[in-house]
Amino acid sequence: MMNITNFLLPVGCLALLGQSSANAASKNDKPNVIIILADDFGWNDLGCMGSKYYETPNLDRLAKRSLMFTNGYANCSVSSPSRASIMTGQYTTRHGITDWIGEASGEAWEKKGKNTKLLPSEYVHDLPKSETTIAEALKQYGYRTFMAGKWHLGSEGSWPEDHGFDINKGGWTAGSPMGGYFSPYKNPKLTNGPKGENLSMRLAQETVKFLKENESVKKSEVKPFFAYLSFYAVHGAIQTSMKNWSYFRDKAEKMGIADIGFKFDRTMPVRTVQDNPVYAGLIKQMDDAIGVVLDAIDDMGLDKNTMIIFTGDNGGVVSGDSFSTCLAPLRGGKGRQWEGGIREPFFIYCPESKLAGTKCDVPVIGMDFYPTILDYLKISLVPHQHIDGVSLMPLLKGQNIAERSLFWHYPHYGNQGGEPSSIIRRGDWKLIYYYEDQHYELYNLKNDIGETTPLNTLYPQKLEELKILLKAWLIETNAKIPQANPYYNPAAKMKERTMWQTTGLQKKEAQRKSMLQKGWKPNQDWWGSQLTND
Repeated sequence: MMNITNFLLPVGCLALLGQSSANAASKNDKPNVIIILADDFGWNDLGCMGSKYYETPNLDRLAKRSLMFTNGYANCSVSSPSRASIMTGQYTTRHGITDWIGEASGEAWEKKGKNTKLLPSEYVHDLPKSETTIAEALKQYGYRTFMAGKWHLGSEGSWPEDHGFDINKGGWTAGSPMGGYFSPYKNPKLTNGPKGENLSMRLAQETVKFLKENESVKKSEVKPFFAYLSFYAVHGAIQTSMKNWSYFRDKAEKMGIADIGFKFDRTMPVRTVQDNPVYAGLIKQMDDAIGVVLDAIDDMGLDKNTMIIFTGDNGGVVSGDSFSTCLAPLRGGKGRQWEGGIREPFFIYCPESKLAGTKCDVPVIGMDFYPTILDYLKISLVPHQHIDGVSLMPLLKGQNIAERSLFWHYPHYGNQGGEPSSIIRRGDWKLIYYYEDQHYELYNLKNDIGETTPLNTLYPQKLEELKILLKAWLIETNAKIPQANPYYNPAAKMKERTMWQTTGLQKKEAQRKSMLQKGWKPNQDWWGSQLTND
């Protein structure tokens, strides 16, 4: 059942949202769609979702114009699988991309020196050509398609232009910004800007350029568009300008710097406070860029007939990589099986919706975008393609959708400490199955959003019910299961665990406090960012 409440809006403002009476209306009468996707962005890494440290005024204003889904999810706790699910409308087990593309699996995993109890399952390394992406589906109906930013769905031959995008600015094999967040970018699909140009802003400017060029032709030649702005931010390696670092360093000091900022959680240290000034600056750079796009949409009158979707591809990085953020009260983050790894900010702005600035607690997921977009554009659904997603248009109209279970399958080890597992969520209940030792954890998310206390023994009937549903789904979708590693060395694994509990934890605390010291520098020139960003 949907629960909708007003969100941060004074009475009378709802009628004003989305209006641009002073602006010229778009020459295109057919609706448009823009998906804005952040990378490694956590559920509460923005102001409107509760952060007191990060500053996201542009995302906050988009939220005020949108229906906010408080139980919005990515299809995986790492990037490539979730991105493939957005493109196809399917669970990861169907399209076969179950890990980030480029990671080793099977015997190759062990040859890299990974000492784990299981060998991660093999997975698909290129988005299958047999799948009809949302971009390809819309092209069939005359839509012009545009992509800017991170792709990470295969090697050359499986880039955006091979899957339905007319224009590709920056999407290729790599899943991280190879040249960093300031030009030169080391990206074969994005020409370098002036030295020090910011990557997030450049992607926003490319998007605005596309919007303006699409509207500048004669009315008879204007096409409706589908734009996919997929930021590399806020993926590591995290970088910002000295100006941003200094501002957020001072803010952390004013808020009070905690003596302890990390704890050990099962496999690795995890960050317990939001006080990383470089990460905060990286978020600000992305939010500034989003503001440029939102301003252009309003100025051009496109807000009257353009759906805007915002979400992330997986949870924020609380452990591993750059140890960037804290997602409390959620447990875990990117690569991990708890809510922090899969729950995301999830906003949909629909011009016709009267629910601007309200919240919806119905569980929804990234693969739902495909049928939702078709439904919004009044294009016939293609359930044989988006077989697992459902249209969210009824929710955007204040109605309901049928109750369903949501599933996740990650037969791999996350760089961030995640364990091979499968998950079902149904209603307020969540069940996690762990492949290493075949144990289950049952949680009630309504009462225990932090997943602190398994309820297996208190609710045995619910445990059995969800076990049956999960097993049936794994069989139905032909999920691949990790196998035992014959080279596993328990003693070496225990030594690694002890290192993280002791010297590893201490090292992370020292790095955190160093970054908050006056005069801290990551290198001599701050990646050249002073040239254009200060």
